[in-house]
Amino acid sequence: MINDPNENAAVVGENPMRNISARAAMTRWTGFFGFWLLLIGLDPVDLAAGLFAAAAATWTSLHLLPPSGGRLRYAALAQLALRFGQESIMGGMDVARRALSVRLPLRPGFVVYPVRLHPGPTCNAFTTLTSMMPGTLPAGVDDHGALLYHCLDVEQPVAAQLAIDEGLLIRALGETHDDT
Repeated sequence: MINDPNENAAVVGENPMRNISARAAMTRWTGFFGFWLLLIGLDPVDLAAGLFAAAAATWTSLHLLPPSGGRLRYAALAQLALRFGQESIMGGMDVARRALSVRLPLRPGFVVYPVRLHPGPTCNAFTTLTSMMPGTLPAGVDDHGALLYHCLDVEQPVAAQLAIDEGLLIRALGETHDDT
């Protein structure tokens, strides 16, 4: 079989912005312009600058972080937010109880969590989310790409809780993974 040398010519010279949907661009532009309005207000003199700033921010955003193939799932996002709130309250109470009680020993140490997410923005969002949970703190990555978490009590089911949180984030962001 002979390959046509011009077969990939359109791909090489193709504008990467051409593949970005108008919906993704409008969604980002609306978010940036809404943020502008929150900061500056509805002064007509500033609206023209806001329109331009939102357009420039959208263009830059789409070049630096193109939209992913997944779609945000609002029901799963609400479930993740509810779980985050519940776990934050329960974790905060547990940390306070351990700090104030002599009988509840601290068993600090590290837990290795084999993250299913690929390195990048989604994995960063996961580590950011879990860094806000009381009692655990992402501390790095091991040689195999697993996340290291510092915990106040390594005998707690930290890895199981992280797996639940990661699964909810994957569902909320509409990501697809072979092993989920």
